[in-house]
Amino acid sequence: MIIRNYRAADCRAIADLFHAAVHALDDRDYSAAEREAWAPTPPDYAAWQLRLEQRQPWVADYVGRVVGFIELEPDGHIDCLYVHPEYQRQGIAGRLLEHLMQETSNFGITQLHVEASKPARAFFEAHGFELQAQNNVSRRGQTLINYRMHRRDIA
Repeated sequence: MIIRNYRAADCRAIADLFHAAVHALDDRDYSAAEREAWAPTPPDYAAWQLRLEQRQPWVADYVGRVVGFIELEPDGHIDCLYVHPEYQRQGIAGRLLEHLMQETSNFGITQLHVEASKPARAFFEAHGFELQAQNNVSRRGQTLINYRMHRRDIA
C-alpha cells in the first residue's frame, strides 16, 4: 500500500468509500436513519468532486484501489479519515494519520483537532488525541453524536 496525493480520477472511489464506511457502522453506534443522514444514498458525486478538488486529501492506494483517505485543513483540522470496510483493522488509518502528521511541518501546523465519530474516538485516543467535548450535530433531520478531540504534540 502507498499513501499518495489525491487525483481527480479518485473522486468516485472516495465518495463510494465514504458511503460504504458510514453505512457499515454498527447500529449500536448510529441508526440506519442517522447513517443515511450522514452519507445519503446515492452519494452526490458533483459535491464530492468540488470538495476533493478543494481539500486535496491523501489517499491510501492498494494495488490501484483507493482503500482510505484523510483530509487536513490549514488550521490543523482533520475533517475526514475513512477506510473502506473491507480494509479496516489493517493499520491503514494509522498509516494515513502518520503520513498527515509528517506533512504538518510543511504547512506550519503544530496542533491537530478532529470531530471523531463514536467508533473513531478510541482510534484517536490511541493516537494521542484528548477528548474536549461531546457534540450533537444535526444532519437532515437527525442528531448525530461525535467528539471534539485535540492533539498538541505532533512535532
